[in-house]
Amino acid sequence: MAATPMDAPAAVLWDMDGTLVDTEPYWIETEFALAERFGGTWSEAHALSLVGNDLMVSARFIRDHMPLDLPPEQIVDLLLDGVVERVRRSVPWCAGAREQLLALAAAGVPCALVTMSWTRFVAPILDQLPEGTFATVVTGDHVTHGKPHPEPYLTAAERLGVDPTACLAVEDSATGASSAEAAGCQVLVVPNHVEVPPGERRVFAPSLAGLDLAEVWAGARAGNRATTRRAVGS
Repeated sequence: MAATPMDAPAAVLWDMDGTLVDTEPYWIETEFALAERFGGTWSEAHALSLVGNDLMVSARFIRDHMPLDLPPEQIVDLLLDGVVERVRRSVPWCAGAREQLLALAAAGVPCALVTMSWTRFVAPILDQLPEGTFATVVTGDHVTHGKPHPEPYLTAAERLGVDPTACLAVEDSATGASSAEAAGCQVLVVPNHVEVPPGERRVFAPSLAGLDLAEVWAGARAGNRATTRRAVGS
């Protein structure tokens, strides 16, 4: 692993949906399409309650609440079919996301992707980035316990050979922030579609655009935690 500056985290661990790419509307559109196709009912509140969840957890919720008389595995496949089709047409990058990834690569700070989406959905998004942007990728179909369990972030840190407490995680949901926090990471929360409450290891920013991650990291390490819900970069 390349040496990193003293004021930088050992690694930056990135959520994907809603953090790097604003694909949550794609998931919601696909969920409503499923309800229409199979004669179920769905609501915006139902959809937003799934943000950040493991896909199998979401599929079970859809089965029970839509309801949809299909096995969870088939529901996941149908969701992925719809979202992958939309992503292949257009990748909706969040403001500043690509620029932050490129800046970290230039600075020699390793990055990991930690997402509860499955591999076949992640692939077309990775195709839009320079090879090697992520030193490792952890997806929902390759962990035993999804977010909010700490396993996804612990797995990423282990693969990178770094201490999770020396890592900065970037998240947009309470589910993801809880996962990273439980793993011991400092967490930068950039809320998108859902509110995220304060937490012991959380700092908040309104956007990734123009944000100095070294400053965020220094502030978090110095004790400017989200118990005060102090936004950075605003």
